[in-house]
Parts: sequence; C-alpha cells; structure tokens
Amino acid sequence: MESIGVLMPCPIYGYLEQELAKRFKLFNPSNISEESINSIRAVVCSAKICVDTHLIESLPKLEIVSTFSVGYDKIDLAKCREKNIRVTNTPDVLSDDVADTAIGLALAVLRKICVSDRYVRNGHWIKSDFPLTTKFSGKAVGIVGLGRIGSAIAKRAAAFGCPISYHSRSEKTESGYKYYPNILDLASNSEVLIVACTLTKETHHIVNRQVIDALGPKGVIINIGRGQHIDQPELVSALSEGRLGGAGLDVFEDEPELPEQLFGLENVVLSPHAASDTVETCNAMADLVLSNLEAYFLNKPLLTPVV
Repeated sequence: MESIGVLMPCPIYGYLEQELAKRFKLFNPSNISEESINSIRAVVCSAKICVDTHLIESLPKLEIVSTFSVGYDKIDLAKCREKNIRVTNTPDVLSDDVADTAIGLALAVLRKICVSDRYVRNGHWIKSDFPLTTKFSGKAVGIVGLGRIGSAIAKRAAAFGCPISYHSRSEKTESGYKYYPNILDLASNSEVLIVACTLTKETHHIVNRQVIDALGPKGVIINIGRGQHIDQPELVSALSEGRLGGAGLDVFEDEPELPEQLFGLENVVLSPHAASDTVETCNAMADLVLSNLEAYFLNKPLLTPVV
C-alpha cells in the first residue's frame, strides 16, 4: 500500500501521521503537487477540517474519507454518495472520555472549581472563606441525544443519584429513562441540560432562547456536542443577564474564536474542544482510522462505515 496516496489537509495527531507515513504515501498541503493529485485515493480529516465539494472535486481518484472523529458534519456526505466515495468515522472509542468530560464540566460549573482554584492561588482564602456552591448529586439531568455518548453520560450521572431524562429523534424504551419528545419539556424538567446529539439541520440551534429560558436562572447547560447546537448569542446574553445559571462548554460556533463576554463570566467553564483528547483515546482513534483504510484497500469490510 506504499504507493497509495493519502492526503491529510492539516495536522491532526502525531502518532496518526507517523503510522500513515509508514503504510501509505502521505501528502499534506506543503508537499502536494499537480502531478501527485492523481495518486491520492484517500483523505484523512478530523472534526475541525472541512471536506467539502471543492476538495472532493479536486481529487479525481478519491475513494475514501476517514475522519479522526465521531462527528462527520464537516464532510459533504451527499457529494461522497454521488461519487461513490466511502466515509468512515471513529465511534465508541471516544465515548468514555467525552462522557467523563461532560460530568467534569457539570461539577466544575456547579462547584465553581475553576473559580475556587483562582481564589486560593490569588491569596483570597487567607482573608475569607470561599462562598457556598451548589451540589451536582441528585440534580435532574436532561440529555439531548441518547446515542453512545449520551448513554455513557447517563450512566455516569445516574451514579451520582441524578434522575435522568432525555430527548432524541425516537424513544429508547430499553434505556429505562424518561423520554420527552419535545426539548422544551425536557429543559423545563431539568436542572442540568447536557447536549450530546449529532449535528444535523434539525439539531442546528436546537438549544435556542426558548430552551434556555425553560431551563431557567438556576439551570446549567453543558455542551460536548457541537457549537452549532446552541444559539451562541442567546446563550451569552442569558448567562450575562442571569437568565441562565451557568454553562460548561467544550465546543463553540466559530472555533477557535469565542465571544469575549464569556471570558469574564465566573459561571462559565471553557474547554478547547478537548473532550476526547487523551493519549489513550487519540491512539485508539488513530488505530481505527488506519484499520478502516487498510480494510478498504484490502477489499475487506469497513469497520465503522458512515457511507
């Protein structure tokens, strides 16, 4: 497979790049040329890289796109189907880390862990006790999207004694959790709302002003899905005005750009889209990308096909 060209449009993860270079002829924007384009049969991307119509059309021999992520909203799936290009992702292997981060963000917001850390470091503890915070255990947790990641979050929240309810495209009767077909009803009956669904046209801005107001001034939103799930200006204004109690955000609408208003809010915890970024999970994701590519070029079934 050393003669098969694989394009990585931008750096993703060192281990993945090293292993790709061992197995394939690896290209990136710095070494690609007009002559080499016809040798490129695969693209390896991530949730931060757009594989759009322009890129797909520019690679006439492209056969497979393998994304280093569970999400594939940055890939033009319609164009891939039209041109019979296969698409794979990396589900399951990152569910635990993302679920851990969701619970960590909830704890950090409610217990003000980041604020208390600064309080101690700045010497304020010597002068006065830190103000009381709010517990996470027993809070009503609503989950938007009860897929692999949402289910992993529910399992962890249940261990904290939290009543679990959810909203998704269809009811998961086997889950045993309360189902709300309307997200407004879910928000109205939740104290912590965790967004963990796939980004689609239907879920774009699924958390809007109505949902935020339904959650209320004591409610907390946690987003480990995609930034576009939440109407960001509405979220910022609700947090600033006290109409929402707090937020833990790992994803944003225009990454890595963030609204500056968020930086001064002590009821907000910010994370740089790093929910799945552990060594163990990134290695497992890289191995799954490699295994999908090898399976395809050896005419074996894909491990995790999307298209």
